[in-house]
Amino acid sequence: MALEPDGGQGDTLALRLAAPDATLSLRLPRRRRVPDDPVDVLAAELADRIGPAVHAYEVAALLESEGLTGEQIQERYGRPDLFSLAADLYGRVPRSFPEPPRGPDPWAPDHVRCALRGALFALPGLAYLLTAGMWRSPGGVYALVAAGLLSWAWGQALSHRAYLRLAAGPRGAGRTLLVGAPSGALLATAAALAVAGPGPVALFGAGQSLYLAAAGVLLVRGRERLLLGTLAPLAAGAAVLPWWDPGPLPRIALPVLTVVLAVAVAGREIRGMLAAERASGGTRPRLLDSLPYGLFGLAAGTLVMSVGQRQPWAVVVLTVSMGPAEWLLYRYRGLSVAALRASADEVGFRLRSARTLALCLGGYLLPLVPAALLTGAEPAPLLALAALLWTALLLQAFGLAWLPAAVTLTAAAGVAAVTLLGGPTIAAPLLICCGTAAGVLVTAVLWCLGRPTAHS
Repeated sequence: MALEPDGGQGDTLALRLAAPDATLSLRLPRRRRVPDDPVDVLAAELADRIGPAVHAYEVAALLESEGLTGEQIQERYGRPDLFSLAADLYGRVPRSFPEPPRGPDPWAPDHVRCALRGALFALPGLAYLLTAGMWRSPGGVYALVAAGLLSWAWGQALSHRAYLRLAAGPRGAGRTLLVGAPSGALLATAAALAVAGPGPVALFGAGQSLYLAAAGVLLVRGRERLLLGTLAPLAAGAAVLPWWDPGPLPRIALPVLTVVLAVAVAGREIRGMLAAERASGGTRPRLLDSLPYGLFGLAAGTLVMSVGQRQPWAVVVLTVSMGPAEWLLYRYRGLSVAALRASADEVGFRLRSARTLALCLGGYLLPLVPAALLTGAEPAPLLALAALLWTALLLQAFGLAWLPAAVTLTAAAGVAAVTLLGGPTIAAPLLICCGTAAGVLVTAVLWCLGRPTAHS
């Protein structure tokens, strides 16, 4: 702003109207204005609408819309025609480009939904407490691990494909889930049967596979509350274990009831989707598009289960943190859009994007430190694994799937190799492999998502 001769500060139209003649003469030496100049009065009245104009012709169109005639322009304002008056007004009113009103944040997270999803990832583990005597056999753990890995990988790929079908139009999403969910449960059950053979372990693996398939359908449909309701029998049975042993029959019946309820609710959802698809259209996405999501699910499951063999409480902490992780993924996108609006050039946006990543990733990792210490898990490997999974999910959210899948698979292969070779500890390999992979993905986020075009 320019300093006025009397020591005041300002360059607005109101100050110029109130300024003495000497001040005005300093500003416009070629034309002496009087305080009641009708052009100044008109400029003050239309300042809010003249300020955003980028050319005097826009001011001329404004004056025409106000109904000014040639005679009025000549008699009242002393200008020969409309365009000369418009040019004078354009020169007198300073340029001002107010920001348009901001609408609601399209990436505002649903707090309740994210909290529910965190609980839903952890609650199914109660089934293992109730049925521990059923699957604790020489091959029982390996059978459930094999079935769980297949379910995890299949579920990731199927969910991505279902989301693609839903985004392209309702047609086909129901059929995708109708075919894909039972197929995944069948493959996972076959894996448990192949490892453990016929018996109670294979039955438990079948129940685990059916539940995971049904839960995937309900999560794709956004039915978290319904899924939570299906887990009520399981949660009730596990809640009384510290004080009372319900006996072998309830220990088996309650998980079975949960599986039956989840499958029934998922079937109802698919039936409703099929009914809505009959008169709709849509495109068919390629199967290859969902492959990297399945590979990432396989790698993530391998890493989590490798940790669970030595540090089961670390798995609990990690699964509960998935709700906050999803919340922070939404916040990253919302904060990135805000940074894009506030940046004047690409360098400024890259700096703001790096700050946003540090804020969100740090906000996810910091609460895991006290959680790990309270549960006896080693914080450093847990943080490395959590950082790897979160940055991979972030890249996937922007449609970059192959890079996080490849990096996560490489880390999982390194950790699995050490585990199979019988290393004395899993902490060091996990820290090295996952920490290095997380560093690669953080660099990819800064490079790929630090561009304004990634958020447009």
